[in-house]
Amino acid sequence: MEMHQIRYFLAVADELNFTRAADKCHVAQPSLTRAVKLLEEELGGALFHRERANTHLTELGRSVRPHLQDALVQSDAAKHIAHNFKTLKKLNLKLGVMCTIAPAELVGLIGAVQTRHPGVEVEMVDASARELNDKLLDGEIDVAIYCLPTDEVSDKLLLRPLFCERMMIVLHPAHRLAMRNAIRVADLDGERYVNRARCEFRGYVGAFFKEQGVNCEVVFRSERDDWVLAMIASGQGFGFMPENCVSNASVVTRPLIDPEIWREVNLVTVRGRPHSPAVAALVKEATRIGWKGDPTLPANAPPDSAVVIGRAAPMSAPRPDRGLETASKPS
Repeated sequence: MEMHQIRYFLAVADELNFTRAADKCHVAQPSLTRAVKLLEEELGGALFHRERANTHLTELGRSVRPHLQDALVQSDAAKHIAHNFKTLKKLNLKLGVMCTIAPAELVGLIGAVQTRHPGVEVEMVDASARELNDKLLDGEIDVAIYCLPTDEVSDKLLLRPLFCERMMIVLHPAHRLAMRNAIRVADLDGERYVNRARCEFRGYVGAFFKEQGVNCEVVFRSERDDWVLAMIASGQGFGFMPENCVSNASVVTRPLIDPEIWREVNLVTVRGRPHSPAVAALVKEATRIGWKGDPTLPANAPPDSAVVIGRAAPMSAPRPDRGLETASKPS
């Protein structure tokens, strides 16, 4: 069954006249008649009673007409979508963004996509890094921006570094450590800890602290950063958060040293999966805007001694234990 056969059949059904239907379809009547006959052969019966001045639908014709009409509508819709897809006139981009990334860090990228590719409609999916990892592999989202310890990232995924962000200790202003300019990991031993349940480094940083001989008491845990910050602001304990995610004026942040801990945020796609035009537009803009030199971002070149979590290792290099890496010297 071919679409032009369906189109010709529907024209005859509307006009109830083969000559007028042929004119409507801008085709010679013998060609239209032949196409309708082929359709009748495929469907196994006559679609029209052909009487001299009284062409009308058979019972079979009446039965199949709404279904063939739907098929034509869907075919035209598919062609329209394909045209828009090819020309970037109307495309949906499902972008997964890790819930621990501050909007200020990505509005420039999304704005660049919308400015230079106005046909791309960005639909943001907010989830934890691990949830985004699974959604991307399952095809539920097109592309993602997140950070995970490298030993949790599937070999099926391709990571493009976007920026690095320093991890900070968050304190009540009256906390005993708040007067310091920086806080060593060892200074946190015995402190009360307010835990971010959706932290992408859950289970990794705690183990790292213990390796340094540091033990903290978890007094509160929440999936929501605003609750974590509120509890810190009430004096319940300290928090461990990315620098740009601290949005509560009632707390203070201090850099962690000996060692510094940073996270590397990546644009993640499925290796070998062809990019849609919308994904290609996002990748292009992410490359074009030059994160390393963007003045809207913090200085994002970790020192050589820093621990960088989530850094994409070279393809030939083995992944480090627990996803913790020492920073390479920035170029």
